[in-house]
Amino acid sequence: MDVRVSVQDRYGEGAQAREAALCCPIDYEPKYLEVIPQEVIERDYGCGDPSRYARQGDTVLDLGSGGGKICFIASQIVGATGRVIGVDMTDDMLALARRHAPTVAAAIGHNNVAFKRGHIEDLRTDLDLLETYLQAHPVRDVAGLEALEAEKERLGRESPLIADASVDLIVSNCVLNLVSDGKKKQLFAEMYRVLKTGGRIAISDIVSDEVSPQHLKDDPKLWSGCVSGALQESEFLSSLAEAGFHGITIDKYDDEPWQIVEGIEYRSMTVLAYKGKEGPCVEKNDAVIYKGPWSKVEDDDGHVFVRGERMAVCEKTARLMAREPYADQMIPVPSALAVIDDVEFDCGRDRVRSPQETKRGAPRVTTDPSQGSCC
Repeated sequence: MDVRVSVQDRYGEGAQAREAALCCPIDYEPKYLEVIPQEVIERDYGCGDPSRYARQGDTVLDLGSGGGKICFIASQIVGATGRVIGVDMTDDMLALARRHAPTVAAAIGHNNVAFKRGHIEDLRTDLDLLETYLQAHPVRDVAGLEALEAEKERLGRESPLIADASVDLIVSNCVLNLVSDGKKKQLFAEMYRVLKTGGRIAISDIVSDEVSPQHLKDDPKLWSGCVSGALQESEFLSSLAEAGFHGITIDKYDDEPWQIVEGIEYRSMTVLAYKGKEGPCVEKNDAVIYKGPWSKVEDDDGHVFVRGERMAVCEKTARLMAREPYADQMIPVPSALAVIDDVEFDCGRDRVRSPQETKRGAPRVTTDPSQGSCC
């Protein structure tokens, strides 16, 4: 089965007339729908609302943007200082989104959305640029094929569809499951590549409670219907971790399955994750205290945090724990020393840091309660 062909054919038809079998019931913020043409709303196929995770000023990338609904919602949230990019491979869906983009821009007062043609597992190749080259240099022999491959490589290097580290937030609504199993690893790697350090993802997708057997995967209708191409729940999370993401969180998990096929439950799940834990482990006498409620927890790098204890961490981990999604669970205990020579931190073992370590170098003062206000 050619996954791309079956998906393009079905969603091409879905751009012309609504196909109810392709979408789950979703509640969107009504105020954002007021400016979106009804044709776009009717041709929307999704299983969640990842646009709600956008923030003012963000550069947002929507993978598999379809008719543009999530992009048009996000454009209102990020405002005139933000930017939204939709990537899709289906010509009919792109035509629908591009046709209505000026209408939405006029209604909200700013034009910050662009729709690009490409495969979401290959965010370097701009298919419109590649097609322009093909029209001028049609492939008639092996030499022409080699020239095409060289041009594709050049375009990906010099004019990538999405540049390295250029995106604050990646969203996707029920599309990742449509990518063939053999290209899913590349898909997650591309997501990581285009995110800025500190960037994040919000992915709503269909997952399964069991791994889908091969005979279901070989069914083009089930695959293009967002069923048999779904990753198993834990497989989805582990794929993100293998790509380098951290802080991976299930933010929404539908109690009721969307479909059940041969006893396998397929349901919508929204996952958040972050990029930015790279870098050396340097000792700066930092510590963090885990608030609870568990007696102890372990992070993505194997650090164990014991509830109520001042656990020694490197400078990088201290910064991470002060940001989302950890900040609400951790109390930072920074070093009292303004300048500390860089020394490698041993991340191979967990230990409690004595308060005297973090206060080393600070004056041993005694406060006078009479000079301050009461608690």
